[in-house]
Amino acid sequence: MNTKHSLGISDARIIAAGSRAEAERQGWIVSIAIVDDGGHLLYFERLDAKITTIAVATAKARTAALMRAPSADMARRVKENPAFLALDAMPLQGGVPILYQGDCVGGVGVSGVTAEQDEQVANAGCAALLGSLK
Repeated sequence: MNTKHSLGISDARIIAAGSRAEAERQGWIVSIAIVDDGGHLLYFERLDAKITTIAVATAKARTAALMRAPSADMARRVKENPAFLALDAMPLQGGVPILYQGDCVGGVGVSGVTAEQDEQVANAGCAALLGSLK
């Protein structure tokens, strides 16, 4: 029997706090979605961001978790082959997989500023989790 790491609510709160801290440090108003490895919403925060950021952040997180890669990778794939739009994925930068000991345990997606800034906030959340596990 294999042993599988999984993301818990306390982990999600650490990720959200790290992401929120980066967004606030930069003065960015965003939404932050954290999903488990199956793409199911585990935690969400909306920092007074536009309502449209809710669905986008969640879809970015889900894409990163299910594809086991940043959502920006899907954006590149769609450029090369528009048929990838048939997948239930968000082809926008700003979602990153949450990796632990080589396993993807979930994804974090951010929406509200530029794509690069969204990804910066998402990466800050992942770094916060990894820092807490040392």
